Amino acid sequence: MTVRDTLDEPRIIDTHAHQPTAEFLRDAGGEMMQDAANKFGTEMETWDYEAMIEEYHEQGIGKAIMLGWDAETNTGNPPVPNDYVAEIRDEYPDFFIGFGSVDPLKDNCVEEAIRCVEDLDLSGFKFQQIAQGFDPSDEAHTELFDTIEDLGVPVVFHGGNSTLGAGSPGGRGLKIKYGNPMLIDDVAAEHPDLQILIAHPAFPWEKEQLAICQQKGNVYMDFSGWLPKYIDDQVLHYAKTVLQDKVMFGTDYPMIRPERWFESFDEYFDAPDEVKRKLLWENAEEFLGL
Repeated sequence: MTVRDTLDEPRIIDTHAHQPTAEFLRDAGGEMMQDAANKFGTEMETWDYEAMIEEYHEQGIGKAIMLGWDAETNTGNPPVPNDYVAEIRDEYPDFFIGFGSVDPLKDNCVEEAIRCVEDLDLSGFKFQQIAQGFDPSDEAHTELFDTIEDLGVPVVFHGGNSTLGAGSPGGRGLKIKYGNPMLIDDVAAEHPDLQILIAHPAFPWEKEQLAICQQKGNVYMDFSGWLPKYIDDQVLHYAKTVLQDKVMFGTDYPMIRPERWFESFDEYFDAPDEVKRKLLWENAEEFLGL
């Protein structure tokens, strides 16, 4: 019997979900997303939110962070608009937690961050530094992170390599150096009241990520984007021990589906049930203030 089998109702929280619709997969993602789908061995098919929620509930997942996306300046692809994220959140308020996205290379990024929270009531922000083509530690972005810290909402940063553009000539110009979590460490040090979640085990910088999560009280990480069987053994060990209060569940839906992730989790994450509960929902509840 798994921890999920003991739940009376869906309670698990997915900290990293994208839209299973054309807005994300085809419009915002474009050719670089097709590269990622090829790498994951998945098709670029789309489906609706009712099907997504039904799939999640069958796996014991009761809430998911729905992430916005704006990498327009660096990629030329249109964003997943923050207004659209808010609309989906409002349509399914018991399930989705909306996180906006602002393009740090746009002149209005600070104003848009304020609008996301004060007008759209979004609960946080997502940054994908490789797709967005920016170094979060650059002082040019200090005002943006000062503003988000003042707004009192958390942020998700991408950690590690990205399969976006994988296998294409030049990786479609995307630079993986921006996924080094050491760049996020600067932001965490200079913004101690900013709660930060590093998405994904940050391959090939897993040790740096573990060090930051251990040293910075305001930094956490999730397991999204990777099946547990592929996650480094040291990361799994830290998640069971010294970082058991700092690690969260995530899928990177629709690129990884919940059932497939849980099958790998049940096989490769051997830990007491109380630790599994922390990873699957308790740590996220604390991080999100639920």
